[in-house]
Amino acid sequence: MDRLSTNARFMVVSDLDHTMVDHHDPENLSLLRFNALWEDNYRHDSLLVFSTGRSPTLYKELRKEKPMLTPDITIMSVGTEITYGYSMVPDDGWVEVLNQKWDQNIVREEASKFSELKLQSETELRPHKVSFYVDKDKAQTVTKELSENLKQRGLNVKIIYSGGIDLDILPQGAGKGQALAYLLKKFKSEGKLPTNTLVCGDSGNDAELFSIPDVYGVMVSNAQEELLQWHAENAKDNPKIIHATERCAAGIIQAIGHFNLGPSTSPRDVTDFSDSELENVNPGHDVVKFYLFYERWRRAEVENCETYLASVKASYYPAGVYVHPSGVELSLNDGLNELRKSYGDKKGKQFWVWVDRVLATQIGADTWLVKFDKWESFGKEKQCSMCSVILSSKADGDSKGFTWMHMHHTWLEGFGAKDHSIWS
Repeated sequence: MDRLSTNARFMVVSDLDHTMVDHHDPENLSLLRFNALWEDNYRHDSLLVFSTGRSPTLYKELRKEKPMLTPDITIMSVGTEITYGYSMVPDDGWVEVLNQKWDQNIVREEASKFSELKLQSETELRPHKVSFYVDKDKAQTVTKELSENLKQRGLNVKIIYSGGIDLDILPQGAGKGQALAYLLKKFKSEGKLPTNTLVCGDSGNDAELFSIPDVYGVMVSNAQEELLQWHAENAKDNPKIIHATERCAAGIIQAIGHFNLGPSTSPRDVTDFSDSELENVNPGHDVVKFYLFYERWRRAEVENCETYLASVKASYYPAGVYVHPSGVELSLNDGLNELRKSYGDKKGKQFWVWVDRVLATQIGADTWLVKFDKWESFGKEKQCSMCSVILSSKADGDSKGFTWMHMHHTWLEGFGAKDHSIWS
């Protein structure tokens, strides 16, 4: 975690299924709203952590299906695996912690004595997690008996039941809560403890997250009975934990505003950027704003088209160059003329654009190099280009924002466009 030289201003630790990701939202609107908010206001000085019960295999499948951001830290397999960054580098120290009083072979041997337990797929069998399906009415009895049997075999385990069907057996020191506690201790030892942390969940295996001292918490509106019951029995008087009225990622945004943890208006909720007041002017905002304009332009959702185009043109350096992923070079203004031709070509269709990993580096007194991934989805098709943009602060002291000096896009391997039109 060397990206931030100081402590993070804010850290979000969120479950994925039915928390960050709404499987009942076919257009993924709440997730896209969160994405824009995060890249606009938080990516540059905050940390995003995904904490999921999914194995690495199923986690990567979800990333292919949904427009998810790249987290700084990924906690998987119900808190038994911690990885860092885009490359998902494992935390070896966490592995050593979990090896204590744990033997997967004994766990499987004892569990096989219960006919009520059905072993989940091999992808869900991880070094420190064994997962089963069990009917809700039998879960409590099985959990109690199995726990006693494993204790007699010299193991120190915990059994977590969630979602009304999933039963996970982990080392006692594992779990979403313990994984977060481990990270916070690690940050503190490095002098990088986040100023504020918000945990987000919907089911029983998220309960441990809300037990960590001094964190804020949000149970999304669609939270399951098991988590709500845990809250009623253990944390109902804790003012730092709320039950949101909004579903999934929208509930996370709601909590950010409720606790005054930072900006909580997603750029996707701003219809006219020219009238919006910025709390902090940063290069990331200009990137997020431009590609939202690009999406709305192609969906024919931009009013006062000529006014917007004039505004975009005014932000371009006259001699600026745009390099398309195909290798074609043209001036920024010529690129804008190509964009003009594509107005409304995705009108009424499920066409979405989002940016990920927006990170700006100051390379001059008033100049920034901004690198990011730009994603487009159209139906089930997705394409992505790795982008580098040079931005310069506007010379006019009365003007906010930046001048776009140069743009260079390169296709991400496996996600290139079939059509190499200039603004595809």
